[in-house]
Amino acid sequence: MDNTGTDAPRDQPNPTNPYQPVPPTGVPAGPFVPPPFVSAPKTNTLAIVSFVSSFFIGLVAIITGHIALGQIRARGELGRGFALAGLIIGYFMVAVTSVLLVLLIVFASAIGAFLVAIDSNSSSFDGGSPTSSAAPESPAPLPTGQLGAANFDAGYLEFGTGAVIIDEYVDPMCPFCAQFEQTNGELLAAGVASGDITLRVHSLTFLDSRSQGTNYSSRASAALTCQATLNPDETLAFLSALFANQPSEQTAGLSNSQLADLAPGSISIADCLESGDYEGWSQQNTEAALTKIDGADIPSVAGTPTVLVDGVHYTGSNTDLAEFQAFVAAAF
Repeated sequence: MDNTGTDAPRDQPNPTNPYQPVPPTGVPAGPFVPPPFVSAPKTNTLAIVSFVSSFFIGLVAIITGHIALGQIRARGELGRGFALAGLIIGYFMVAVTSVLLVLLIVFASAIGAFLVAIDSNSSSFDGGSPTSSAAPESPAPLPTGQLGAANFDAGYLEFGTGAVIIDEYVDPMCPFCAQFEQTNGELLAAGVASGDITLRVHSLTFLDSRSQGTNYSSRASAALTCQATLNPDETLAFLSALFANQPSEQTAGLSNSQLADLAPGSISIADCLESGDYEGWSQQNTEAALTKIDGADIPSVAGTPTVLVDGVHYTGSNTDLAEFQAFVAAAF
């Protein structure tokens, strides 16, 4: 039988490539092509950067995290979990840093305001503007005796000679004292003029710390004392003017020249006020009032206004004239 031609055995080596088998009958021979190699997707680099940096620099984590998410969507890369974790931690770190920064600013502002307040309290007030002044080596001697309506030894300004004694403790910057004066000032002045009462005014300095370092309460109290020594008959009118022109708390208050301009009478109190001679006396009276009040039904002054009628504490309204008038009438 003839084995030549197309009837050759199928397992016979290929004469052109002995290592390539002969293809089946009817299939054309061709070169061997290996199957394509498919690699696994890689993890996005910026996603890893975002996650690592989130523990140190939150802003970097946020920026790289958003970029990484965009690249992952476009390229089909891995690392979405890293990017999301970096974003979450990064935003949290930025929020915490912002809160801490705000608290630091508030704390620094509070410390600055405290230091300014301390520095302001060491300043003096002259003609409308505070100026620093060195503390004297020793305090000026306090006045003694009596001069005009000022009883320096007893610690008050005295008006009238009536049998009923009314003690009025006020602070020139106290708004409730202004209410009491506006309601009852004319009644008290009329009682002094008629000889029915003796009015003893104690001008205190509780609110010095609320006048931006100008010690307005001390200066206004000293101005009232100057008026009592120079123009005693006009002192109650000046007290009324002080409350009618009362500055608000946490302001510098009136300047010395403005205080002097308010004082009626033939003798100017300007030089007396500028000397500052009576500020220390007013401050001493304040300390004494805080410690003890002799012959009264209360141990000390706890606030202003405090009004005693023959040693009995008036606890009624500051703005009810009829109530206070009845309280005084009961003492006769």
